[in-house]
Amino acid sequence: MKYVVGYRPDERGADAVALATVIARTQGAQLHLVHVVHDDKNVDADVEKQALAMVSSDVEATFSTRVADSFVHGLIDAAKEDDAVIIVVGAASNGLFKRFTLGSVANGLLHASPVPVALAPRGYNRKAPLTRLTVMTGMRAGWQAVLDVGTTAASRRHVPLRLVSVVEIDQLNQTDFDLDNALSPAKQHVNTVLSAAAAKLPDNKVTVTLAHGRNIEEAIDGIGWKSGELVVVGSSRLAENRKIFLGSTANKILRSLPVPMVVVPRDFVSPGI
Repeated sequence: MKYVVGYRPDERGADAVALATVIARTQGAQLHLVHVVHDDKNVDADVEKQALAMVSSDVEATFSTRVADSFVHGLIDAAKEDDAVIIVVGAASNGLFKRFTLGSVANGLLHASPVPVALAPRGYNRKAPLTRLTVMTGMRAGWQAVLDVGTTAASRRHVPLRLVSVVEIDQLNQTDFDLDNALSPAKQHVNTVLSAAAAKLPDNKVTVTLAHGRNIEEAIDGIGWKSGELVVVGSSRLAENRKIFLGSTANKILRSLPVPMVVVPRDFVSPGI
């Protein structure tokens, strides 16, 4: 199993390596740190040494410099050649500490990558393993691919799985999303998703949370986050098959999160991350 890591000699590169190391730890996954350049005339020989020095000794890693017309195309080509299960990059450097502000690279990947993309918030420097996986379970088509990635990842890491449904109260009929109402669409959907997750994980390892607020940002802030958490969301229903396209809800969630996030392509089929 390989993870392609978008490396550049700056803060974003360090964030990406830190997140990739945390996700790969205990999985036997190998990191491929990819430094994309427009030409190889002025490649600094110290870049490889600096990059590999950031990877924990218990995680196997390789490094390569790739010439490509864009960072996005270089990473996608590397992922295809490696048959990688995920691409890991850092968020833009001008965002708030521990928050996301998408730069051109991350935005480009979220519109074109055929594999999941993991986004590290600015300043991410965790060393310890993950402690919980949170899957955002929407009610639209495509939720199964997201759940499969999340449950497989949680099962392999032996960490709890939290299923979260996000509701904007001001925009939706609250009775349709009442988890105490057995006939509400939300309750029925949660039961379906919970059953699917429980088939892969012990009952005590799966919980369900309804995140609600006047807007997405308020809902996300209100449910609490652990420092060792990883969030998994799906791409928009407008995306091409097996391609990522970040919809408006996922984009709002991303900008509100204080923890790393993985975006899964629509109809993606994978053994997990």
